Amino acid sequence: MTGHRAVANRDLRRAGAQPGPHEQAREAALIADIERLVRCESPSDDLAAVARSAEMVAEVGAWHLGAEAERIVIDGRTHVRWRFGREPRVLLIGHHDTVWPVGSLERHPFEVRDGVLRGPGCFDMKAGLVMAFHALAALDDLDGVTLLVTGDEEPGSPSSRELIENEARQCAATLVLEAAGPGGALKTERKGVSRYEVLVRGRAAHTGLEPERGVNAAVEAARQIMAVVELGDPALGTTVTPTRLEAGTTANTIPGSARFDVDVRVWEAAEQHRVHAALHGLRPELPGAGVEVSGGPNRPPLPATASKDLFDRARRLADDLGVGPLTSVAVGGASDGNFTAGVGTPTLDGLGAVGGGAHADDEHVLVAELPKRTRLLTALVAELLATAGCPSERNGPPPAVRSDHL
Repeated sequence: MTGHRAVANRDLRRAGAQPGPHEQAREAALIADIERLVRCESPSDDLAAVARSAEMVAEVGAWHLGAEAERIVIDGRTHVRWRFGREPRVLLIGHHDTVWPVGSLERHPFEVRDGVLRGPGCFDMKAGLVMAFHALAALDDLDGVTLLVTGDEEPGSPSSRELIENEARQCAATLVLEAAGPGGALKTERKGVSRYEVLVRGRAAHTGLEPERGVNAAVEAARQIMAVVELGDPALGTTVTPTRLEAGTTANTIPGSARFDVDVRVWEAAEQHRVHAALHGLRPELPGAGVEVSGGPNRPPLPATASKDLFDRARRLADDLGVGPLTSVAVGGASDGNFTAGVGTPTLDGLGAVGGGAHADDEHVLVAELPKRTRLLTALVAELLATAGCPSERNGPPPAVRSDHL
């Protein structure tokens, strides 16, 4: 790093290391915006609620970014996108849907007490969206930035996957605003996910009058479940887990049908392919029974190689800003970052809120970490805009950071 690029980044880091007199005001502004998003409840399966949330996200984002968002509706689900400039270079991605049904605020009200912010969806991941708005607002020039906020991540991004992948293919880097891992660790590796449904056909019969005529679908399902469990490989971290199970109709009827779901998590793409072939190769064991398998990979793995360079950059910037040291973690859960890494775009995940309790009653965000991580995100976006698309040196100086955001 030489010349004015080195000077600009040095000044950015020095300024970021000294939060300045506006830290409390910045923290209050972050909290106020998070409250607005959290109070607009957005369960994934309630399309009207998701649409209302998308409008709130667009409103808050427009105020900070100085630009109106695109609303993209696919299969009734509303996504929000900002694009700056003609040539996309850096993609920031998050989601505004949650697992919390409308009315959850009555049992889990929004509150901030003793430095901890609480409320349904605050950690996963509405705080991360607000951090993105504030981080980008700190830059004078957003040319090359795309910010995509989807509305169906929690159920597996059924309508937004193609949108996400198309955006990622155009960019040199993706930053995912999902919540941080334990202790604030960035997520540098995620397992891939596959989901399946196994349908078992038997033949119903009266358990007392003519049981010999029946083919017990519950027994067949049990045998298939045992075969499915054996597909896991602990040495490789591959888990194959039967989950929801249904069978039969009444207590005195041999089950004529059964079904169960299977959740698969893998670190390696080869394992995802192996398990997929094995599941679709299941055959019935009982005479007269039938087995049908549907489903497949939902998200590819996010390998450590996809995040290494970005994590190294973030760790260096965090040290220079005085908000480090940063740590990393590999996690079994998946995110939309799996999709962006899957199309070959370098991806760093877990850049959102520090806290815990995702999807649980104790969901929370540590308030003191919000401005620190937001400054880190600003610095990382600035550096990437300066280098994206150029292997060694940038084509111009990094975007200036507004003094009132330092």
